[in-house]
Amino acid sequence: MGATGSSQSSSSSSGGGGSYPGANATTQQRQSQPAPRPSQPSLPPTQQPQRQANSLQGIGTRQNRTPGAFSVSGPAQYQVTIPPGVRPGQTFQVSINQQRVLVRCPETMRPGQELRITLPRNGSGAGGGGAGAGENATAGNPNSPGQQAYTVTIPQGVRGGQQFRVTVNGQNLFVTCPPNARPGSDVRIFPPEPPAQQSQMYEVVVPAGVRSGQPFALVANGQRVLVTCPPNAGPGQKIRFLLPTSLGKDQIDSVKLKYDKEGWSRCLGTDLKFHWFRNETEEGEEGKEEGKEKEEGKEKEEGKTDSTSSFNVKTASYVRKLTYDSSSNVSDLVLVPATEAVSETSCRGRDGKNLVTYQELAAQTSKPFSEKVKWFQKKCLDLRTPWEDDHTFIFIRRTHLMDDAVKAFMMMDPEKMQNMLRFEFIGEPGIDAGGVAREFFQLTSEQVFHPDFGLWQYSAVNQMCMQINAASGMALEDHLVYFRFIGRLLGKALFDGQIVATHMIRHLYKHLLGWPLMFEDIEMIDDSIYRSLMQMMDIDDIEMLCLDFTVTEESLGETKVIELVKDGANVDVTNDNLKEFMEASLKYRILERVKPQLKEMLQGFYEVVPEPLLTIFDFQELELLMCGLPDISIPDWKLHTEYVGHYESKKANHKVTAWFWEVVEGFSQELRARLLQFVTGTSGVPAQGFACLQGNDGNIRKFTINSINLSSSIFPRAHTCFNRIDLPLYTSKEQLRDKLTLAVQMEATGFDID
Repeated sequence: MGATGSSQSSSSSSGGGGSYPGANATTQQRQSQPAPRPSQPSLPPTQQPQRQANSLQGIGTRQNRTPGAFSVSGPAQYQVTIPPGVRPGQTFQVSINQQRVLVRCPETMRPGQELRITLPRNGSGAGGGGAGAGENATAGNPNSPGQQAYTVTIPQGVRGGQQFRVTVNGQNLFVTCPPNARPGSDVRIFPPEPPAQQSQMYEVVVPAGVRSGQPFALVANGQRVLVTCPPNAGPGQKIRFLLPTSLGKDQIDSVKLKYDKEGWSRCLGTDLKFHWFRNETEEGEEGKEEGKEKEEGKEKEEGKTDSTSSFNVKTASYVRKLTYDSSSNVSDLVLVPATEAVSETSCRGRDGKNLVTYQELAAQTSKPFSEKVKWFQKKCLDLRTPWEDDHTFIFIRRTHLMDDAVKAFMMMDPEKMQNMLRFEFIGEPGIDAGGVAREFFQLTSEQVFHPDFGLWQYSAVNQMCMQINAASGMALEDHLVYFRFIGRLLGKALFDGQIVATHMIRHLYKHLLGWPLMFEDIEMIDDSIYRSLMQMMDIDDIEMLCLDFTVTEESLGETKVIELVKDGANVDVTNDNLKEFMEASLKYRILERVKPQLKEMLQGFYEVVPEPLLTIFDFQELELLMCGLPDISIPDWKLHTEYVGHYESKKANHKVTAWFWEVVEGFSQELRARLLQFVTGTSGVPAQGFACLQGNDGNIRKFTINSINLSSSIFPRAHTCFNRIDLPLYTSKEQLRDKLTLAVQMEATGFDID
């Protein structure tokens, strides 16, 4: 908040006073009427009325405060000298930070004496820093002191406000033409500083089978990188690329984010951004029979996906891509092949400097979950606005919890979402020292995710998990505003180290992380649809089913026909286009069906948490981070477990099952939660305990241990739809511990899920 023209500041010879930070600063305040819930889904949250105050004076007592969010900016103090001729009680004008401020001379002071005044801090923030390569350069004024200026000539045909491309020191930059400049005139620009790393030129031969625009992986200087084949190059031709060389050998080797989840890793590209890479060989080596490994390895080799290859249900993978407009709002949400997806490797802190680097992110990825959490919370603390600079009070009525919570969160500008929040239930004496905040996030997440509210519904596979209700617009007219609120709620809980009461379906955590989504993710959305689609691959003549490129959705008695492609109702599914049908079905199930809601939720989430900070986690870890480690009762778990196969007669007394429970009892809470994720698909435990564990049909399906021979698999296998683990007949407790621990830690959905 900055002081406005001719605003009057309070002053004193002792430097202010007041019982609260900022109590002596006066600011212009927009009044916020107790408005109903937002009713226009397209209304950006930044246009919601925002009431700002610098003290609690004037906003009511505990009994009559107005619900909403109230920003309290800390004071900034300045020394001024009272000019000659000014008498006590008179006002005089001073200029501070290029703003005119009126100051009243205290009764006890005279001209020539120094006076300390208190003003609200300027809301422009620290700013600073330049854009990265390929981003915008600043025309007119430097971004930081001492930044080098360059003069460029505006090209012909460029008008004021339009952008044109220039190259400075090897950087491709976009410059916005000033409104008063014309083609042919010179303007000064201040490009971002080039990366600190020195670069080395490499020359490679484009491998066979690589087409123009297609990325391929190689190893340069001991580092795995992705290189994109230039448009004018082809197999057998030599191309050159630059690679940073200032990193040491150990650091170079560490610039790879290896998750051991579904075979995916992130590696550094020549653009200094992270790219997804799937190591099919490593995945095949884990827990697969030799013959099966060779067979699947051949299929994967033939079906490696890229933007131009044929769709393959075993290997096709997509990552959501967000496009932002000039106002930092998400303008589009699409799926792109995983090999084309990129993610940022750094983000800026409050001081405008890099908060993290790709070396730091890569180093954190390989650390234990507990250490990752500590690092993440430390970075969030670095981003948090200090209390004395700015903080926000949230006043809500317990009887109108959802209305007031949505109103308060949507009143705040995005930059305020990293403020420290203090919650108060109006009319209650509780002081928020952490407990009120925990209650707020608990109660609010319970209500907004409850199926009766209409925005979410139980997963068709696991009723411990919630999925977005595609027909949420029929339940609430302003449902998209609520999904933006949900994104902010989840992001703020994560940012502040709070937990939410509800688990989401697995692929939503993947969307939050920008993680590759595959055909098997449909199984966790709707097992029956997944099996039906997979069975279609085995039908000799698919035209016998008389299908077209449409799906039918039913909600509240209303039936809708959705076209999967343009004019899909007139496109029959044939053997020739079956792969296209499978691809369209995948995209519809994991994105298009709930695209408007998901777009708003992601927008709200990233208004709080910078996406690069999340790259150190996999999607299982993100669930644990957001929902907390469950309090798992081993006796209750053991009591409500069923046994099948060789284990059926002796149950928990069988040698192998006895070893199993001994190993689980020795697990940490984290590993127990990961075991639950491995077998059931989520770390959540029903409130009534394991006796109420549900399967994909909504019926009670207790945790089940089934026996299999070691010749079938040396690793445990999971059947998440049936809450069943296939446990091999191990010959020793140590063997069981090693293989089970490896399975739950390194595979997100098990080594062999059917």
